[in-house]
Amino acid sequence: MNYELFIGLRYLRARRSETFISLITVISVLGVMIGVMTLNVVMAVMTGFEETLRDRLLGINAHVALVKSGDQLRDYEQLLERVQKETGVVAAAPTIYGQVMLTSGSRVAGVFVRGVDPDRVNSVVDIGKYVKEGSLQELKKPQAIQVEDRTVLLPGVILGVRLANQLGVFRGSPIQVVSPLGSPTAIGVIPKVRRFVVVGIFDSGMSEIDSTLVYMSLGDAQKFFELGDAVTNIEIRVQDVYQAKTVADNIQRKLGFPYLTEDWSRLWPNLFSALKLEKTVYFLVLLLMVLIGAFNIISTLIMVVMEKRKDIAILRSMGATRAGIRKIFLIKGCVIGVVGTALGVLFGLGISLLIQEYQFIELPKDVFLISTVPVRIYWSNFLLVGLASLGVCLLASIYPARQAAKLDPVEIIRYE
Repeated sequence: MNYELFIGLRYLRARRSETFISLITVISVLGVMIGVMTLNVVMAVMTGFEETLRDRLLGINAHVALVKSGDQLRDYEQLLERVQKETGVVAAAPTIYGQVMLTSGSRVAGVFVRGVDPDRVNSVVDIGKYVKEGSLQELKKPQAIQVEDRTVLLPGVILGVRLANQLGVFRGSPIQVVSPLGSPTAIGVIPKVRRFVVVGIFDSGMSEIDSTLVYMSLGDAQKFFELGDAVTNIEIRVQDVYQAKTVADNIQRKLGFPYLTEDWSRLWPNLFSALKLEKTVYFLVLLLMVLIGAFNIISTLIMVVMEKRKDIAILRSMGATRAGIRKIFLIKGCVIGVVGTALGVLFGLGISLLIQEYQFIELPKDVFLISTVPVRIYWSNFLLVGLASLGVCLLASIYPARQAAKLDPVEIIRYE
């Protein structure tokens, strides 16, 4: 062990006359520890919120959507084969989107209809796991219900839970679907009205979707919107959601105009940009807590330098270089930073694991998408926080170390 390391570690232990300095050293370690711990927990929670929101949105919406500018996709089966051969694509399915009104008694709601293939839709989105009553398979065949004392066969639809509550319907209730694009007659345009039956209720946890989205089978949607054997878009699931833009660009480049692709990040750019900005701001703000510990390190080292002036003069007279003196105090500051950072990482990891395992912090579900605080633990985030903390502590140690190296041993021995 070289003398710089030995003396640097020795200065961490205080004599009786230096108890106050030792206390400040402990406070410096605690300051760094609390800052690192808080920063790690907040980063884990913010990452959890971001990924939970992303997973919820992508559980209802596809990673990539393929459409044709100003027209429907009539050759969608051939397009499906071409798209599924693209690198990074996991699955693809045809879909129809349209806007209609739902009526039940005197209650009316404007909604989006999503026509899907019940056998293929779950390979692209996770809607199946959100269906709380009924199933997607019930969309495939008409359902027999009693209407006005007679049995009729009606095609099925699946509603969001908030929409069902708004219309006052439940599973097995008949509803009317009204298209604003009606049929022209001698007396004007007559809206198209068709009766359906509610065969399922889904709950995505997002009020905007649960109150405005309706699922029906692909065939029923084609008949209702008079599309023939055509769809409005093809939805695509990719292997890596963060490579969706690259996959979408590759598909559009190969298919060319008038085909257009849109990845999930373009659907909610402001939302995810805000989340990333918020996480960055939290990181910078909470890093100030680490800076508080760094200022404690500066004050501690300055006080040690003042206390150890005679020791420094003796070491210099014995042949210690300015660089050696500087290294002694850098080692002391770095040890404080390393111990505080290590404890902060351990306690931050422990608290994050406790929140993740026991979920004891509850959230109002009407405000947030989930009922408990989400946590996502990534070692890269912990490593980033640790390196930032060590960098701050090292910078805080430089000034006192340089001041110690500048002390003149002749003056100190002469007067002290």
